[in-house]
Amino acid sequence: MNRIKGARPGSRIARVEVQEFAYTVEGLGVDASGNRCVMKGETSRLTAFTVAVETRDGARGEYCSVHSGKNGAMVGQVRSLAAQLLGEDAEEREAIYNKLKRLHRHYGAIGHSALDIALWDLAGKSVGRPVWRLLGGYRQRLPTYASTLNGGRHGILDSIEAYGDFAEACRAMGYKGFKVHGWGEGDPREEAALLLHCAGRVGGRMALMYDAASELQTFADAIYVGHACDEGGFLWYEDPFMDAGWSPHAARQLKESVRTPLMLTEHVRGLEPKAAWITAAATDYVRVDPDYDMGITGTMKTAHLAEAFGLDCELHAAGPAQRHCMAAMRNSNWYELSLVAPGVANPVPPVFGPGYSDALEDIGTDGCMPVPDGPGLGVEYDWDYIRANRTAIQEFTLKGDAA
Repeated sequence: MNRIKGARPGSRIARVEVQEFAYTVEGLGVDASGNRCVMKGETSRLTAFTVAVETRDGARGEYCSVHSGKNGAMVGQVRSLAAQLLGEDAEEREAIYNKLKRLHRHYGAIGHSALDIALWDLAGKSVGRPVWRLLGGYRQRLPTYASTLNGGRHGILDSIEAYGDFAEACRAMGYKGFKVHGWGEGDPREEAALLLHCAGRVGGRMALMYDAASELQTFADAIYVGHACDEGGFLWYEDPFMDAGWSPHAARQLKESVRTPLMLTEHVRGLEPKAAWITAAATDYVRVDPDYDMGITGTMKTAHLAEAFGLDCELHAAGPAQRHCMAAMRNSNWYELSLVAPGVANPVPPVFGPGYSDALEDIGTDGCMPVPDGPGLGVEYDWDYIRANRTAIQEFTLKGDAA
């Protein structure tokens, strides 16, 4: 049976615009594993993109992707799907979600995400309400942890002492949690020493998390570092394996040898694959990201799935979409202020206007970040900056009236 189109012609999507732009971050380089990491004296040129969706009656939704390291892969998918929105009713986000999910079933559907988020921004602006209220609000202050960049070898986070100093500094700013991304070499003894050093510096005073970023090469390495997490009292142990967190069997085996709860499914795309991890008891926490997991619509489906199994669902990375989702989720504990290091700007695009920031120093005295309360995503973008640094633009326009 064909679904019934919305009755309001004005709500049909008439135009989608995708702009790409570039920006520079000082003190950021690339290690031998391809990770963005802190490097004194280095400069990185990063890319980002924006999506704007407009309807016949002039409603407009906007979104700027914050995952600079993966934007090159994402924007190609966005462009390939954008024309599929034309003629659709912008209010029928569930129908669009299912259409795009099927169309990109071979590609992980990451390009679907930015389009969905822009539609939620449009929906909120159309009724003058923030997205988190449309989702069903639960809180307005988000407990936040500082999540480090990978360490470098040339200054900044180049020693276990430097990490410990940074953890102490973050605690003094008001952060109640601290997550370690170590060095790209994935040396288990070096990583374990780093974790125990941080535990000795701030353990008991901050919640500690560890993300191996899939750098540990063997099961034995993962167990060795996991025992350091156990000894240091870490809250969770994230993505240890070089299998990229794709093997529920390996994760379940690791759980039998390590007490620290596992945080997995960051690299498992979409609702149904994450469900398989939950039913296999292969992770303790569920990871979700609106930029990767089919937008706000997909993220909330995953959050409710985890809730039904009594599990917590933690948002990956920082950004407006993450804040709105977490504000409507009971079963989430932490907002990830990523990726940070002493003296290095958070490598998100510098496009946010007044009232929104993911800068390290903008943590509240209560250890929380606020939820934007303006219509839609509640953020303003610096379109002058985006246009001045633009590298590409593509427009998709509805020709005539779609039946």
